[in-house]
Amino acid sequence: MKGNKTMSNAQISKEYQRGISLIGLILSLGVIVLVAMLAMKVVPTVIEFMSIKKAIDIAKVSGSTVREIQGSFDKQAAAGYFDAISGKDLSIVKNGDEVEVSFAYQKKIPLFGPASLVLDYTGTTAKNGIAAKKVE
Repeated sequence: MKGNKTMSNAQISKEYQRGISLIGLILSLGVIVLVAMLAMKVVPTVIEFMSIKKAIDIAKVSGSTVREIQGSFDKQAAAGYFDAISGKDLSIVKNGDEVEVSFAYQKKIPLFGPASLVLDYTGTTAKNGIAAKKVE
């Protein structure tokens, strides 16, 4: 009976046991909690950014002068409940017949202790996606 391997039930059950250890479970849950906490802090700023982009599109269409565009943006900001930037922070440039409205701002999110996350947001109504420089 060379070639026949016989195993006891205890050896078979140990060989086929699969799963996660308690330490592996705790570490996995810790990573999941950290990612979830980060997401809960970042997602509202992304939603605010999307609202600002929508507001500059509406402001561009509803105004023809710098003051009208700024005023329209401020009304959209009040209705959208965001305060990261105001109409005065917009860069409004006339490029030929087209008016381009753009913005840029930073959002600092405190994480824990001295650690924080800084997000840079920029947006424009330019068709090519590149904001024109304001000529002073």
